[in-house]
Amino acid sequence: MSEPPTSPQDNPFRHAGFRRLFAAQAVALAGTGLSTVGLQLLAYRLSGGQAAPVLATALSIKMIAYVFLAPICGALAHRASRKSILVTSDMLRAGLVLLLPFAAAEWQIYLLIFAIQALSAAFKPVFQAIIPAVLPDRATYTRALSWTRLAYDLETVGSTMLAMALMAAGGGFELLFELNAAAFLISALLIAAARLPKAPPAARAGRLLHDMAFGLRSYMATPRLRALLALYFGAAMVSGAVLVNNVDYVRTVLGGADYLVAVAMLAYGAGSMAAALTTPLILRRISSRQLISRGALLAGFATLPMVFSPGLIPMLLLWAVMGGGGAWVYTPAGRVISRSSSPGDLPAYFSAHFSLSHSAWLAGYPLAGWLGATLGLSAAAPILGLICIALALAGARLWPRQERDEITHEHEAVEHTHEHLHDRHHQHAHEGGESEEPHSHPHRHEPLRHSHDYVIDLHHTRWPTG
Repeated sequence: MSEPPTSPQDNPFRHAGFRRLFAAQAVALAGTGLSTVGLQLLAYRLSGGQAAPVLATALSIKMIAYVFLAPICGALAHRASRKSILVTSDMLRAGLVLLLPFAAAEWQIYLLIFAIQALSAAFKPVFQAIIPAVLPDRATYTRALSWTRLAYDLETVGSTMLAMALMAAGGGFELLFELNAAAFLISALLIAAARLPKAPPAARAGRLLHDMAFGLRSYMATPRLRALLALYFGAAMVSGAVLVNNVDYVRTVLGGADYLVAVAMLAYGAGSMAAALTTPLILRRISSRQLISRGALLAGFATLPMVFSPGLIPMLLLWAVMGGGGAWVYTPAGRVISRSSSPGDLPAYFSAHFSLSHSAWLAGYPLAGWLGATLGLSAAAPILGLICIALALAGARLWPRQERDEITHEHEAVEHTHEHLHDRHHQHAHEGGESEEPHSHPHRHEPLRHSHDYVIDLHHTRWPTG
């Protein structure tokens, strides 16, 4: 589904809630970027100049925390205030970051990284789920996704440059962690000051294990989300080709200076930012399915010339194209997820996506490193690109070409109890004494055949066939 023409009314910054949330995100990401540089310097000091194994372990711990803890956080998200989850996570992360400079052994770094990333696994999906509630208009939300993607790219590019400037001015790496802690506290204050819509009830009041499985099961039961995951895995292959092998290609193959490593990452980030900013314009003409699948194909094909070991300028251009193709996969994902979920279940869906997408990177990064070390850097990128192309074609095939917003389907008779509003699925008599909506009491659903926007939830557990 393509977007109607945009107008000034679609500007997400017209909404005070989004302005505060975006400012909180940008500040927190900037601080995270600073502490990433600080972690590299801390690891170098503790390891006696052998930082790579420590950093590799820390990054693996980060991904493991994301993959395994995000579904748990998603299961708990509808049981507490979303604002309180965000503010508490920010404040706790601020305190833990301040402890990092005092780490005296590698295991202490690993423990602190796990705790910080566990809180991030709670914060990030809930934050992503709030944006469509603040901006219910699809065109406005699409433009907001471009800005939020831009904030992630600025974390990679801007924070690194700022950290270099602070180090050149004589600041110690401890300052980077202190600034990160301050950034988290500022983020918490901005979110606390934001007026956020009340979260609609989730039609689930079951056991924790059931709620943990709900997001993953519902995500994988939705055809377009299964396709999105395949495309994410493809894009992760290309991201791994760049992020893992960039420094070795620039320094070893090209014989470039240290500063060219940063220049290469700047090219990758610039391509990503340019693609993110053009996403709303492109989605006025083509569907999310078309843009995401073409972005993955573009990123995959851009790796193939690496087999010829191109020089610096061609390599920078290829890096930019890879970054742009990846951004066209990542940026529209939020609107695909929000379209596929009921409002009350958005945190569960975003947590499932957060977990599954990071499992893609958890697979892509080690594979990129192993191929680079085994077959050489010039062979690793094309192989990863071919995997990306294959997954892009598979994702495009899995994603239904003609998606209808409304699907006619049938419900069997069922009796159960859960918190609910009186909507199209809950038209029943009361015996008196029920509390105000939303409320919970035993009720019966009569057999029903009707049509509406179809999502997997408590009342729709399988995708209709035929």
